[in-house]
Amino acid sequence: MTNLVPIPNNPFIVGQPVPPERFVGRTTLIETAFDQISKRSNLSVWGGSGIGKSSFLELLTWPEIWRVHQTELTNPSQAVIVLLNCLSIHPFTGSGFWGKVLSLIKTKLDSNPGLQADIDRLVQDGKSTAEDFQEVLGKLGAHNKFLVLLVDDYDAVFLTHETYTEADMKAFLSQSRTVANFFDEREYLSMIVTSSRPLNELGPSLTPGQSPWYNHYLFRQLKPFTKNEVDTLLQGMPMTPALRDGIAEIADRHPALLQNAGYLLYQELRAGGDLDPVTFAQEFKNTTLHIFQQMWELSNPIEQTLLMLIALSELNGRLPNQRYDISGVDNIFSQQELELNALVGQGVIKRQDTENKISYSFASSIMEWWVVKQIQNSNETELDQRKKVFLNVMSSKQAEKVTKAIRWLWNNKDQVPSILGWIGTVAAALPI
Repeated sequence: MTNLVPIPNNPFIVGQPVPPERFVGRTTLIETAFDQISKRSNLSVWGGSGIGKSSFLELLTWPEIWRVHQTELTNPSQAVIVLLNCLSIHPFTGSGFWGKVLSLIKTKLDSNPGLQADIDRLVQDGKSTAEDFQEVLGKLGAHNKFLVLLVDDYDAVFLTHETYTEADMKAFLSQSRTVANFFDEREYLSMIVTSSRPLNELGPSLTPGQSPWYNHYLFRQLKPFTKNEVDTLLQGMPMTPALRDGIAEIADRHPALLQNAGYLLYQELRAGGDLDPVTFAQEFKNTTLHIFQQMWELSNPIEQTLLMLIALSELNGRLPNQRYDISGVDNIFSQQELELNALVGQGVIKRQDTENKISYSFASSIMEWWVVKQIQNSNETELDQRKKVFLNVMSSKQAEKVTKAIRWLWNNKDQVPSILGWIGTVAAALPI
């Protein structure tokens, strides 16, 4: 009989939230969350695709993290912790949200069949309301308990449809704020929501004379990893400094990109086989394409324009000879710091400060390649639409330069480097 040698599991997580025991860093944000919970207050966490929002909420359901942060006001025996993804309510409605929350609360109350029966009564007609939710909060408080409501993908709240109009959305947001702010039951609730962008950018504009519908939240952005967090994630990986630099070239400090790169490298290194750079580049691109697409689609038109300008500027440096005139982009960037900083915070680009200038580049060279492909595959109709945005961020003369550069790219697709040309550092460092 053959003796089978146990093969260690791949420590990197792809395709799902990172389990709490594998969670890395975010110490300050965790402390902020428990500060808010202790005050029975609320927290809004926002960040780009793959930045770790779902993993963060999963962590807050973990008994061990509650043990570490236990105080008189964060006693885990009193907390009813509910995790809800808004995308599970399809199509989204306010009634569907309250009903789903109540049903999830019920599953946490096996030791209290009386309260479970009360919840059954409230959800039986399928038309649960904020008042029903408020009633259950009061009953939890009467039993010396409080609710920690963790809501992922809160973006879905703002997507209207035939049976969920803008008026319905505004009513839901108003009800949520009322429950959190104006009734005694608020002392039994702490709500933490995640979204792709700040809530004030996603939701309806403010009405004069009324308080902001989002003012019961503390806002915090979930940003790319710090250097120490990257080192912790990659700890134990047998890699040279050159390979570590190569991973930074394609993933920088973006959590999901790092997990994908680590997964592919660990898989090949564990097997003991040669890792072909072209194969690695293609596999990494294929497994992360959805992340880059989401980065692009979640960017507003001005941010997309800035990404195109960075890509065109960087591409000029990759070509054997300068082929088009993209001069003057630094002046554009200096006038668009707000949008550029938002892209930096989401892990799409990075900023370099020197004594003489501030410059921007893509955090991942594959994202840069992807934006170039977006430009290449566009057409005159799309370009006409882009021109309207161009004139919002640059002069007509600069807009004409950019238009000519895009058309040059359409006509010279063969000049653009292959995928391997965009991962030069990691390709050179792979153990082939």
